[in-house]
Amino acid sequence: MKAARFDRFGGPEVLEIVDIADPHPGPGEIRIKVRAAGINASDWKKRRGLMDEELPQSLGYEAAGIIDELGADVTGVEVGDRVFGVSPYGAAQAELAVLSYWAPIPDSLDYASSAALPAAAETAARALDQLGVTVGDTLLINGASGSVGNAAVQLALERGARVIGTGSLRTHDALRALGAEPVAYGTGMPERVRAIAPTGVDFALDVAGSGVLPDLVELAGAPERVITVADFLGAQRAGVRFSRGDDGRATYALAQAAQMAEDGRFTIAVGRTFSLADIAEAHRVGEAGAARGKLVLLVD
Repeated sequence: MKAARFDRFGGPEVLEIVDIADPHPGPGEIRIKVRAAGINASDWKKRRGLMDEELPQSLGYEAAGIIDELGADVTGVEVGDRVFGVSPYGAAQAELAVLSYWAPIPDSLDYASSAALPAAAETAARALDQLGVTVGDTLLINGASGSVGNAAVQLALERGARVIGTGSLRTHDALRALGAEPVAYGTGMPERVRAIAPTGVDFALDVAGSGVLPDLVELAGAPERVITVADFLGAQRAGVRFSRGDDGRATYALAQAAQMAEDGRFTIAVGRTFSLADIAEAHRVGEAGAARGKLVLLVD
């Protein structure tokens, strides 16, 4: 099969589409013919050598497509079903991918929209679980206008929380449409939050990694009321928990997001799509922040 890979660290030019052996699912896994695969910031961090040292490396943790092979002990799905999900092997940007967690694609979603859901929904749900966000809580989301931030807004509202979200002024209408109360990020952000929440907030979630963890701790009242998914070093300095997948994944969020999407209550905007062959250009656009919304690779 053809797959995205790099055998040296560097810029987007190191990315190649190569032929590698077809993967096969193990027990409890499925294989799909990939029709779309999500792109995340972790992809270019890997490519630049900021995450893993081994070479070569493949890319991609989320994809949508059609089941073409079932592993042992898999029930509830059949070959030919449309699903989206998570691959633990970091090789979903390819013609075939093995998924460990998946959910049916709602009739209302296409492959690109489905491939945009898994990482954002799981990351957001995991952080909300770890914070303990529930009905009546006020949650501040720093970076609410990105894919994970959008997912966190929608999932927190589903739990009955009040959501305040930071973002640039151009994102405020979109945040209001999701149900969040927007505030501008940058200097003076804590004061703007207190203008609409005078006693502060119950919890804060940082998905932007913009160096505001001390402000979030002050607004939430204690480090244990704040979680970041984007600022590892800042979390250490502020005594805040850094949420990662190896401390337990919220895999149920895939089915929840699918049902909410089918009901018209959950969406992750797709900013641009690219062919698998144009993955280098997708990285250039993503790193430059030149597109709003999720970037997705389409696989023929």
